[in-house]
Amino acid sequence: MQRVFLFMAVLVLSGCASGVTSQNQNWQKVGYQDGARGFAARSYTQLGHISAAQQSEYDEGYNEGVRHYCNPTFAYQIGLSGQDYLGVCDGMKQGQKFRMEWQRGWNAYQSSAM
Repeated sequence: MQRVFLFMAVLVLSGCASGVTSQNQNWQKVGYQDGARGFAARSYTQLGHISAAQQSEYDEGYNEGVRHYCNPTFAYQIGLSGQDYLGVCDGMKQGQKFRMEWQRGWNAYQSSAM
């Protein structure tokens, strides 16, 4: 009986801790990581209804991450590693070059997988 009670207490406390963590996240860092990985920006719903200030932090970090990701110099390696390209660089100054380099790497990845 004590073990069941102890397990339930740990379960409840871990649930509380994860809720606090998500509220106190560094949203700029989360946004940067999403952008630097080439992910589409998360929607307001996906972010769990964060405050306007936190949304602004996320957007700022995301835009910085996308600028880092969209470097055509690394696009070939991204494609060669088999990572999908979700179009986050389209419309940027070097978006066309990025897509071409990524496609070249993706084609090499596909050829080596067969």
